[in-house]
Amino acid sequence: MSCLKRKVTFMAYRAAFATSDGLTVYKHFGQANEYLVADILEDHYEIVARRNVVPPCNARGHSEAAFDAVLDALSDCEAIFVGKVGVGAAEYIASRGINVFETPGVIDEIFLKQKSQAPLDKKRDI
Repeated sequence: MSCLKRKVTFMAYRAAFATSDGLTVYKHFGQANEYLVADILEDHYEIVARRNVVPPCNARGHSEAAFDAVLDALSDCEAIFVGKVGVGAAEYIASRGINVFETPGVIDEIFLKQKSQAPLDKKRDI
């Protein structure tokens, strides 16, 4: 009788952090103009890009088209970490299949917290 050994690996995912200093998440989704994109791995994260977007909210309000422009720029991300997000925007982001988290703070600390909580229901290979 042989024993099958199965290697279990962590399924990485890609995330975007609303930041302008590269260290902290504090931007509101509607006012964020820059995102740090990272591959979240089992024991660390790797920054893969810095993406500039036009903030989807302004003095005149917001529109789904403006949300779509940001989400298209982050379409390879499964999660977005922001300092704040409105209920309507959060629902719209979720309808596009992206998880959004209100997590103001230092990116390193957010990574450690999310790693311990396994926040995503579905993870994929990057």
